[in-house]
Amino acid sequence: MEAAVPADLRTLVIQQGYNRASSASVALARLELAGSPDGEATATWFYALVAAFPTVRDSVTFDELKNSWLGTGPSLLMTETTYAAMQTIFGQQSPGVRLVVGNELMTSLWAQPGSWGIVPFESLDPQLKVLEIDGISPVRKDFQEVNYPLKANYRLTPPVFRLPVSNRDSSRLTTVLMTGTTALVRAISAKMRQNGVEYPARDIGDWLRGADIFHTSSEVAFVADCPEPDPYSTSLRFCSALENIQLLDYAGVDVIELSGNHVNDWGVDALRSTLDNYAAHGWPVYAGGMDEDTAKQPAVVERGGTRFVFLGCNLPGPEFAWAAKDSPGSAACGNFDWLVDEIKRQKANGYVVIVTLQHYEYYSPEIRPSQRDDFERLAEAGAILVSGSQAHFAQAMEFHSGVFIHYGLGNLFFDQMQHYYDNGVSTTDIRREFLDRYVFYGDRLVSIELLTAVLEDYSKPRPMTPEERSAFLEEYFLASGWQP
Repeated sequence: MEAAVPADLRTLVIQQGYNRASSASVALARLELAGSPDGEATATWFYALVAAFPTVRDSVTFDELKNSWLGTGPSLLMTETTYAAMQTIFGQQSPGVRLVVGNELMTSLWAQPGSWGIVPFESLDPQLKVLEIDGISPVRKDFQEVNYPLKANYRLTPPVFRLPVSNRDSSRLTTVLMTGTTALVRAISAKMRQNGVEYPARDIGDWLRGADIFHTSSEVAFVADCPEPDPYSTSLRFCSALENIQLLDYAGVDVIELSGNHVNDWGVDALRSTLDNYAAHGWPVYAGGMDEDTAKQPAVVERGGTRFVFLGCNLPGPEFAWAAKDSPGSAACGNFDWLVDEIKRQKANGYVVIVTLQHYEYYSPEIRPSQRDDFERLAEAGAILVSGSQAHFAQAMEFHSGVFIHYGLGNLFFDQMQHYYDNGVSTTDIRREFLDRYVFYGDRLVSIELLTAVLEDYSKPRPMTPEERSAFLEEYFLASGWQP
């Protein structure tokens, strides 16, 4: 076996009962780099260009990557095995490359903001950001593998057993899109009457429908007798017109969180009928339900053979929003003991556990101590990610023992465009929102993409411009204690 053979491919050879020969002359077969695919005896291995997660930049050109290889761009880190494979692409001269031991690469990239790394697809980690190369990314569903430059072919001669086709099987990829508050009331409901029910999702619909699982926290009941929406209302007692539920259909929602503190604003009968409506659409719900017991039940969603469980609860209330023994509402967090136990149980049963919280609301990005205590406790219980659904104003994020925690994503569909002031300077930060796209390969989280949008017309999020996105990410990475 050549030095360029990836570790997983070496392991496969050993599992087939073969060991590394002492010399080529006594080898029964040879596993080596091949110039091009050659049927069953060849495996194509894909590699990814990565950087530390708090990297603002999203994409590079292949010419820029070649410059790094030659030492005129960012430092380029990789293991010796990857380096041997990349020489077939970039050539022997590589003054820009720094070799590291496998488990040092992530630490080195985080310690050197602006540096890049190359890793085989199977070595991806959510603490590394995958950078597009000429707009192509191996963690995307529309991956153009023919045009993607970072790949190597390996040939087994003679073909004593069948090699895997690749280290990347697109059928094993699942994308989960986590979003914040949806409340189709006041101005946003009025805009829907004026411009059509689909209006709020027109600019980001491809993001929403493109996810295998699209989540949102729907905070209000849909009722037939909801009054005409008043864009200027100051009331915090909410309901949404029955026809507004068509927006969720159009956007392609897959799972609905019910932890919101407005779910019972229009009374328990309104929530009961809304739950029936969700069930009729085939939308699983969690963090709320018909009674106290069902409110604590998870939503189970399976995609591509991977079983996901969604769990959550409402911490601050108000009390009338919580489900009771015989009435519907959100699941009360209490002291979180029941949720911790349920996370452990579901993980032990083989589920990928996703947890969301309706915590206390704040209008600045920093993480509060009580939030950190509660979110980290749920991460330690076995959640693969923890996300805050309470935040109308986006909050910071962290990795806790490798688990990604986003303390607040901001609104998805809500009408808040108020101005806030910091030292007398007017800001509109409340308009900005995250949509977090998690990429799973089987049951393993391999990548996190932070999609960013800004609310317009009191109703319609649109993707940020490159300048807006860069400023937003830099601000929030710094707020998270990271150096972008």
